Amino acid sequence: MEFHHVSILLEECLDSLNIRPDGIYVDATLGGAGHSLHIAQRLSPQGRLICIDRDDMALANARERLHDYLDRVSLVKSDFRYIAQAVSSCGVDKVDGILFDLGVSSPQLDIAERGFSYMKDARLDMRMDQQQALSAYEVVNEWDRAELKRILFEYGEERYAPQIAAAIERARGQHPIETTGQLAEIISAAMPPAARREKQHPAKRSFQAIRIAVNDELMAVEEAMDQAIDCLAPGGRLAVITFHSLEDRIVKAAYRKAAQGCTCPKDFPVCVCGKKPRIRLTTRKPIVPGDREIRENPRARSAKLRVCEKIG
Repeated sequence: MEFHHVSILLEECLDSLNIRPDGIYVDATLGGAGHSLHIAQRLSPQGRLICIDRDDMALANARERLHDYLDRVSLVKSDFRYIAQAVSSCGVDKVDGILFDLGVSSPQLDIAERGFSYMKDARLDMRMDQQQALSAYEVVNEWDRAELKRILFEYGEERYAPQIAAAIERARGQHPIETTGQLAEIISAAMPPAARREKQHPAKRSFQAIRIAVNDELMAVEEAMDQAIDCLAPGGRLAVITFHSLEDRIVKAAYRKAAQGCTCPKDFPVCVCGKKPRIRLTTRKPIVPGDREIRENPRARSAKLRVCEKIG
């Protein structure tokens, strides 16, 4: 099935990467290949774009969508947490820019059988890499109640995590929870009436939490940020789009640490740690979508783009 995807903060990303026609760039989260297509169009045949994704459907779609630019594009199946290894596998040492567009892609949400969405009934899945063993089915039916409560609270920031975890435990004791529709109903029924009347769907936060757990998304972001900075050539740019506070905190902390430099106490007469800043922030605040983009693509509403540049 073809990917249909609207690239978020497209022009802002392209401008932030400061693309040179003969440069080397990485789209670490290929997805629908929207950002990749526009990067490839700005490259000459001497330039290079490395596209990384762990989703076979995304890679197959990219071969079609990027067909006219495959002379300058390398497609790599990998989790972006291994970005240094993926770049090295292409015979590249340092790159001039890296883009991360974090979270689930629109096609993964929109294709019901992928089992990501509470809006469409399908078998529980939520795997970005469909070859991995762990799926949402195992998380929901096999993880103990305490662990379910933890991920719902930590990854979904769900205030009714204890009630929802207890309801899942009761329901699966009767029969396995097999579909997204069944799970959404259990979650909704576990919440008080006032919560069910809120603007967002009652299952939204819980589905986010389970998806993050299935794909180990937050640890992957943490591992990827430091590697990505190492992969940059001097003057290279790292641009990261996040969609919720958990991802954004990780990215913001990684940038702050890399930009800090000396960590000696302020009363030390001279620096003894020897640490120097590795990056500079190109903007003090994150770049966010304008009103027009949000009207045209409501999924862009919570997006934040943070950009830094390699020093040295």
